[in-house]
Parts: sequence; structure tokens; C-alpha cells
Amino acid sequence: MKVVYPGSFDPPTYGHLDVIRRASLLFEEVHVCLLHNSSKKSSLFSVEERVNMLKEVVGDIPNVFVDFYDGLLIDYVKEREIGAIIRGLREITDFGEELRMAQANRSFSGGIETLFLAADPTHSFISSSMVREFASYGKTVEQFVPEPVLMKIEEKLIG
Repeated sequence: MKVVYPGSFDPPTYGHLDVIRRASLLFEEVHVCLLHNSSKKSSLFSVEERVNMLKEVVGDIPNVFVDFYDGLLIDYVKEREIGAIIRGLREITDFGEELRMAQANRSFSGGIETLFLAADPTHSFISSSMVREFASYGKTVEQFVPEPVLMKIEEKLIG
């Protein structure tokens, strides 16, 4: 089965990478799809930068493919004949929003399922917004992101 793991990945974190690696062991193909999120006002990294970072950090996983889609996830799923959506859950507060989105996607797509993977406890508190916040104040985020991502964050914020 082909699955998609959607997100904005601004920046990709160890939490994202954990979900991707675990999904790659369970499914034939994992499509990591960077989606345009209209509710997010600004991004630290451009779409191209995020796609390139993702490709670099998952490059060693042969059944993982990175893509960008500027549209609805359900359209991406239909176009590529993907069987399910994967979402990571860090905490109970994630569940409410993810459940609403899963139900909407299922309703609009004609039945696409969303499968949830519980975050590894060592990554359950990590979010891209937290990483951006700490890094913007000059704090190291090496414990939250893979080395290639850390280097890009330092280039972007330190210069």
C-alpha cells in the first residue's frame, strides 16, 4: 500500500523523521508531501528549501518519496492512487484537530483512511514552531533536528 505523510515541515524535525522511518517499515511506499498551509502566515524556509532538506534526511530510505503539492491533500491522494494518510500524534491535544481533519478528508475523498502513529516519547514535545522559536533566539536546536537541517537553520538565522 502507498501512504502519504503530509505536512509543512518548517523545518523537518526528528519527530517527523521518526514517523517517516516507522511508516517506511509498515508500507510499500511513503510519500512525504509538503503541502501549502494557508493558515500559516510565514515560513522560515521556502518550499524548495524544505523539499531539499526532506530529500536529504530521508535519502537513505529507498521507499520514501518527497513531493510538494499546492492543493488539497485529498486531490493529491486521488491523483497518485494513495491508499491512506499517515499522521503523527504527539499528545492528546493533537488528536482533536487530527480527528476533525481525518473525518473531513474521508468525507470529501470518498473514504480515504487516516492512520495515526503515536509519537515516540523522546520526540513527543518537538514541534517545528518550537524549533523556529528557540533558534530565532540563538538557542541551539541540535537535539531536535537532523544535522543537515541544523546547518540550514544556522545559515538562515546566523548567516
